[in-house]
Amino acid sequence: MKSFLVFIASILLVFSPLFAEAAKENNSDVVTIGISQLVSHPALDNIEKGIEDYLNEKGVDYKLDLQIANGEISTAASIAQLFKSQGYDYVVGIATPTAQALANTITDGTPVIYATVTDPAAAGLEGLDYVCGTTDQAPIAKHLELIERVMNGNAKKIGMIYTSVEANGMSQMETMRAECEKNGIELITQSVNNSSEVRAATEAIIDRVDAVYVAIDNTVISAIASVAEVCMRNKTPLFTADTTSAFGTDVLLSGGFDYYKAGLQTGRMLYDVINGKKPSELGMEYVDQQEIYINLDVAKALSIEIDQELIDEAKYVIENGVDIKQASETGNNE
Repeated sequence: MKSFLVFIASILLVFSPLFAEAAKENNSDVVTIGISQLVSHPALDNIEKGIEDYLNEKGVDYKLDLQIANGEISTAASIAQLFKSQGYDYVVGIATPTAQALANTITDGTPVIYATVTDPAAAGLEGLDYVCGTTDQAPIAKHLELIERVMNGNAKKIGMIYTSVEANGMSQMETMRAECEKNGIELITQSVNNSSEVRAATEAIIDRVDAVYVAIDNTVISAIASVAEVCMRNKTPLFTADTTSAFGTDVLLSGGFDYYKAGLQTGRMLYDVINGKKPSELGMEYVDQQEIYINLDVAKALSIEIDQELIDEAKYVIENGVDIKQASETGNNE
């Protein structure tokens, strides 16, 4: 499969400059945008949708090329080379590895906008005058507080699956380790290189932990159903930092962002650059508005009692397979 993708990328690299030049000649008023997305999963798909929706709302006349790297660093590099050869006006990297590939490959001054890079400094994206974007740095200390609150002090050993080949994966793991040490908790980690390793990584630590935590790690999140299945089978609660991917799985609790709104925010930065602002003027913006997801069905299956105050704080509460918070709001609006 990988060799096939490389072959396709090679073909596109040969012919794409001709297509790009023809497009520019046909309509010089149309801006060309290349979006490189690490992998397809609900959070990242919502970011991409938010970017497009913002541009459409503002009436931008654009031609978009969306490429998915399927979680492969080498494919992200090939996409960056592809975009460079096409000479797009603007390029966007959704997630850390794709943003890094674009910023490291397209260095001719073409604006590079990144979306939800967890640690831009560690990714080498700060201090580049042609780069700007949004960051979704997770409040890991707050997440650990939530875990301890739900587990009622019984989380002495927490497992964490992370991607060792991504800067954000390493950064969040180190932050979580530091927070656990402060609180007298042992962090047991297992690294992966790609999503196909996630299930085995979870199984490797599940017998040694009281709970499992998954941070904003796109490789692991793309296989979150596998993590949830292993956790539930072993009666171990799963906590995550991405509410979007929690739906339809056995995640107990998630504290995350509204990634569609993050896409709108990134789209606004792209729009500002299209309209003359320099990326260096915009810099980095934080994604805000944390939201909590709780699955009471999972809590019941694990014999965990969630306090009412936390339920009241949550934006999404699943009970009997239904989001009772959203259903209640809909009922109130009718």
